[in-house]
Amino acid sequence: MFSKNSIQLSIAPIAWTNDDLPELGGHITFEQCIDEMAAAGFTGSEIGNKYPKDPIVLKSALENRGLQISSAWLSTFFSEEGRTEDTINNFVEHMNFLKTLGAKVINICECGHCIQMTSGYVFDRPNYSDEQWMQVAEGLNRVGEMARKNDMVIAYHYHMGTMVQGAEETDRIMEMTDPDLVHLLVDTGHSYYSGGDPLTMVQKYGSRIRNVHLKDIRQPVLDEVKTNKLSFLESVKAGVFTVPGDGCIDYDSIFQALEDNNYQGWFVVEAEQDPDKANPLEYAKKARTFIREHTGI
Repeated sequence: MFSKNSIQLSIAPIAWTNDDLPELGGHITFEQCIDEMAAAGFTGSEIGNKYPKDPIVLKSALENRGLQISSAWLSTFFSEEGRTEDTINNFVEHMNFLKTLGAKVINICECGHCIQMTSGYVFDRPNYSDEQWMQVAEGLNRVGEMARKNDMVIAYHYHMGTMVQGAEETDRIMEMTDPDLVHLLVDTGHSYYSGGDPLTMVQKYGSRIRNVHLKDIRQPVLDEVKTNKLSFLESVKAGVFTVPGDGCIDYDSIFQALEDNNYQGWFVVEAEQDPDKANPLEYAKKARTFIREHTGI
């Protein structure tokens, strides 16, 4: 389906050890995580809280297993008063760390006033003033320019519980930012979770997409989230996310749309689950098999 060598396959450590919920996978070591990533057939990884902070040590451990860093998350706080310069400084440090590791993509999510880590209902996202929207857009353009000067790109990650979680907010931030500086991370799971359609997201922003997160949704759990007004973290514990092919999302049309738009880059399997309920190696292999069967990769 995809042209030869156009797609690389990565997987996030969040299936083994969860940064937001340390009790999930707290017993799993960094070494077990990357050993199993490689054993499942992946060549890339995102970064988790147990990964070495020394880029030389981290790069060596990954290369010994045929892995490299594909991308990594950074929270920004441009919408919160007085936090712009700290956010810029954090970005520069994060960018330089990823650059040392050979990564090209920086995943960006505006987390000012978000409820992602709170006990609040996941759909009660924050509402920003026009001024706050402008602050975020200006901040994203600023770090996007910094990334470009370092031969890197930023990919905006819309996310449940943040200001930009659904299609409407994503459209707004894409319209307000420079398309040459601010790109998009398509996350299939968060698109569906928010009530949108990941296929539409791909079709609309094909040329602007620089990273793809593949996660699926268990519809009965999402129904429970809405009925019982669960928080984002409660929904993760309940098992709302799973690997592609194990939920309700139609991936064939999404893969076809990505191919039609000549997407080149990483597919990152990112499905946070409780590793005691969903064995990470088993689910990583399941995801790898699904991708091979449905894309030929």
